[in-house]
Amino acid sequence: MSFQSLGPLAGAHSLPLQVAFQRSELGVILSLYGRMVAAGEWRDYGISCLREVAVFSIFRRTAEHPLYRIEKRPKMQGKQGQYAVIGMDGRVLKRGHDLRTVLRVLERKLIRPVD
Repeated sequence: MSFQSLGPLAGAHSLPLQVAFQRSELGVILSLYGRMVAAGEWRDYGISCLREVAVFSIFRRTAEHPLYRIEKRPKMQGKQGQYAVIGMDGRVLKRGHDLRTVLRVLERKLIRPVD
């Protein structure tokens, strides 16, 4: 089920009430999340669906600030791309139009030298 557009606000210009990840987008994100949990890197996540942005927050521990935020901002679709990965310090690590391409910045963390 997609909550991309839950309908217009009364008197507004057809603005969605909230932005959300579609099922296919969540599948891509959760696939990466599962691999990182199996590798012992990540332990918890949270999803926020706000008016202008949907955020998938990734945590090492539940009580911490998120290590990374994966954001979807539809208003940026025509500019730099609607997807972004943001680090703990607030820096944009990668932004783009294709979610899989943007998430590659996090997949590099899975690649480790073999002893």
